[in-house]
Amino acid sequence: MSNEPNIREHHGETQRYISTGIHGLDTILKGGFLKGGFYLLQGGPGSGKTTVGLQYLFKRVQEGDQVLYIALTESRRDMEMICNSHGWSLEKIELSDLVRASSSPVEQTRHSIFDPSETELGDLVKTIMAEIERVRPSHLVFDGLSELRMLAGSPLQYRRQLLSLKKFSEQRGLTILLLDDMSAEKEGHAPQSIVGANIVLETRLPLYGRACRRLYVGKVRSADFQEGFHDYEIRTGGLHVYPRLVSPEHLLVLERGVRSSGIPNLDRMLKGGLLSGTSSVFIGPSGIGKSSVAMQYVAQALKQGDKAAVYTFDEVLSTFLGRSERLSFGGQSGALRPFLEDGRLIARQVDPAELTPGAFAQEVRDAVDVGASIVVIDSLNGYINAMPEERFLSTHLHELVSYLDQRNVVTIMVVAEHGILRGEVADFNISYLADAVLSFEYFQPNGELLRGIRVFKNRTGGHEHTMRQLSIADTGIVIGEPMSYKKSTVGLLYGDTTVAESSLYEDKVPDAGGN
Repeated sequence: MSNEPNIREHHGETQRYISTGIHGLDTILKGGFLKGGFYLLQGGPGSGKTTVGLQYLFKRVQEGDQVLYIALTESRRDMEMICNSHGWSLEKIELSDLVRASSSPVEQTRHSIFDPSETELGDLVKTIMAEIERVRPSHLVFDGLSELRMLAGSPLQYRRQLLSLKKFSEQRGLTILLLDDMSAEKEGHAPQSIVGANIVLETRLPLYGRACRRLYVGKVRSADFQEGFHDYEIRTGGLHVYPRLVSPEHLLVLERGVRSSGIPNLDRMLKGGLLSGTSSVFIGPSGIGKSSVAMQYVAQALKQGDKAAVYTFDEVLSTFLGRSERLSFGGQSGALRPFLEDGRLIARQVDPAELTPGAFAQEVRDAVDVGASIVVIDSLNGYINAMPEERFLSTHLHELVSYLDQRNVVTIMVVAEHGILRGEVADFNISYLADAVLSFEYFQPNGELLRGIRVFKNRTGGHEHTMRQLSIADTGIVIGEPMSYKKSTVGLLYGDTTVAESSLYEDKVPDAGGN
């Protein structure tokens, strides 16, 4: 997988790290938890703290380690329900349920004349130490810092108890993960200065769609980590973390090839075709054929034995694939089914309200890892709706496109202009992202509405500067010869306005150079 941990090559360095049980988190931590580390995991209710703790311990159990989960706020029944929702068995984990010990009404009544920090806190700490001595684990998850904080009362007492627990763990070589609900931030009880590392889980509810979750690492003493926010999801099976894409980390030096569309005249417009390791934008009004031309490149790649990935945000996938079969496979029904079944074609209809940018980037990376040589995103207008904040769109796209370029992938991004026939492009800048831009335009000679295609720019090579007519027939896509101007009076359609123009497009026989 693309998010496998970046384990150090040196044997001594490798031995310092242990997997968290979450591939993406291991990548962010550049290997996982440090052995003997004192980690703090913070997050509000429902952010997934308990799930992370369980995933970590289940991974250690698989490696043959002795583990212990101490719960001060979650009862055994609560823990069993969480495990059942993910298909896990709590029998593999040594669980110390101390909820009753810390909140028993009888205990509260018996010690009511004393300060809790003088009675209950001392008893609780002794119980915790006794459990650790009994189980003798090498890995411990302590779920209950909020309870410990309330019993301590004062910040000084709370800090002393944490320092005591830290020293106790160091003497026994324990790796500890503390879970905290972040209620201490407003009370002056923040424990970040005591721990060796802290990870923060955040949950945000957008105006529409599912909750957006992200995490960041605040610090890790004596170790490197990947900074910034990283998206994550809670699904059956635990947390799925999607490390922020940093394109320079995936630099590969590969020989570039030319990707043909299978349409000779279209290839002539680009002096051979699209170059691998480049990105292209197909831009034009709705219904003009941008997606159909993009799928022509995909169909040609599949016919040549290569793999491809297609992500559609705007159209029902069955309709999208059915049209592609009609135009690119001679109308053969079910022509794409074998490619879908054996994994040569990855096609997904994306719901922007259900997918985070990090999750989408990870899906694309996974497709490239299994061999996809061409990726189509249809369209960027739909993709912008998947962004939590629009001002970050260019940055996210730049990282994703740069990564695909460095992996020698042909990237095609479709952009629809506002308006039915012609209008303005969406309010985000995409021109600098693309190595090539193909512009699709409507034109109207003598009152007949026709389609045209021209190459707006091509950074990596030469290209034609004239328009060619684009026709979409039942038999497929047809690209005409280059057009020239002929003096005449004709109406050209521009938006909702018809203006007089003394020029007429007509086909011109290519010169000897094929132009």
